[in-house]
Amino acid sequence: MKFCSECAHPVTQIIPPDDTRLRYVCTQCGTIHYQNPNMVVGSVPLWKADGETRVLLCRRAIEPRYGYWTLPAGFMENGETTSEAAGRETEEEAGARIELHQLFSLLNVPHVHQVHMFYLATLLDLDYLAGVESLEVKLFSEAEIPWDEIAFPTISHTLRFLFEDLARIRNGEGDFRFHTRDINKPMRQT
Repeated sequence: MKFCSECAHPVTQIIPPDDTRLRYVCTQCGTIHYQNPNMVVGSVPLWKADGETRVLLCRRAIEPRYGYWTLPAGFMENGETTSEAAGRETEEEAGARIELHQLFSLLNVPHVHQVHMFYLATLLDLDYLAGVESLEVKLFSEAEIPWDEIAFPTISHTLRFLFEDLARIRNGEGDFRFHTRDINKPMRQT
């Protein structure tokens, strides 16, 4: 940040007297410009057929990680709830109609100032298609997941949580759980 959004004067980074963190402060009008994490929200769209559960993934048509696979997700917009954001992103990226269920995973990614949230969802039909941010959209069983081509650590973790829960459910050991994880430093991307 270089200029105050209130008066357009240059800002300075200082720790305000009533704070403990470095903030952008306008020395002209005194406005403190707080910066907060971005919310990335999406869904884990599932399709059950022939005793097998498959998950819908999108191949990214944008950077970062062009060509890699991800769950349908994106930045939450002002004025929407997290569930509305998950539904909107699923429609935009995968053209998929879903029934949204419970919050499934929450991943804190402090080194990029983000919080990622994923809701479980059921695909209502198989009439999905790639949106402008996706090269293709495809259903995957656990054995078919292209693990080396997953775009982000938050997606890998959420998919692993999913398949761990599905294994427990098949063994009669409960239902889906809520999962959380802190990703404190970036995983090496190839």
